[in-house]
Amino acid sequence: MTKKMVFFDIDGTLYDDSKKVPATAKKAIRALKDGGHEVAIATGRAPFMFEQLRKELEIDTFVSFNGSYVVVNGEVVLARSLQRRALGELHEDAMKKQHVMVFMDHKSMLTDVKDNSRIAQCLGELKMPYPSISIHPRQGDIYQALLFTAEQEAFTYNEYRDFSFVRWHELSVDVLPAAGSKAKGVQKAADMLQVDIKDTFAFGDALNDVEMLEHVGTGVAMGNGLKEAKASADFTTTAVHDDGIANGLKKLGLVP
Repeated sequence: MTKKMVFFDIDGTLYDDSKKVPATAKKAIRALKDGGHEVAIATGRAPFMFEQLRKELEIDTFVSFNGSYVVVNGEVVLARSLQRRALGELHEDAMKKQHVMVFMDHKSMLTDVKDNSRIAQCLGELKMPYPSISIHPRQGDIYQALLFTAEQEAFTYNEYRDFSFVRWHELSVDVLPAAGSKAKGVQKAADMLQVDIKDTFAFGDALNDVEMLEHVGTGVAMGNGLKEAKASADFTTTAVHDDGIANGLKKLGLVP
């Protein structure tokens, strides 16, 4: 039997609206692992944001920060930080435009703005606390930043060629290295485990999953996903709260 590798997004894919993994998904993932297949997480979240989930599902291979930080069997195999000078210029520009930012490494997140409603709302929906406050939040390696600008506001940052911007919330976009994506992170993890890309699968629901769903051997969109994710996938399973993971894995023939 050829070993397969399956990547799962977190929010809207593994997690339901209550930020919990449905029991049917847990059972299916256990069956997947018992079948000798590789299981990994592929998320826009920082590693510290889903440590408990990794323990819960016993997964130690993951693509985080939308592909900028990859860990295989507990070992870091890729760590691509944001270009420091350009990040400083972006931050100064954002402050002038009254758009706040959050900066993240693999262990924590920082901001220089206290009690901001947009930060509180967006991170609160992820069940995450407000970031620690720092006068110099950009120090050290920063793998991803959050730029809080609303969907209805004109986006005025495309001149920053060192970065790509992916919207993850109506109030916020992810700031990523220009060459980074979940697809590249998935490829790195698969290469390290010597799994051919044609034998990889991915489940996702959002804009930052599109490249990954197109890149893997078979992409599966969640029934609750965005139309862009569904258009990029090979098929759409049921919603996360309607046994989407279990049904998708069964349709793929990866679990009984």
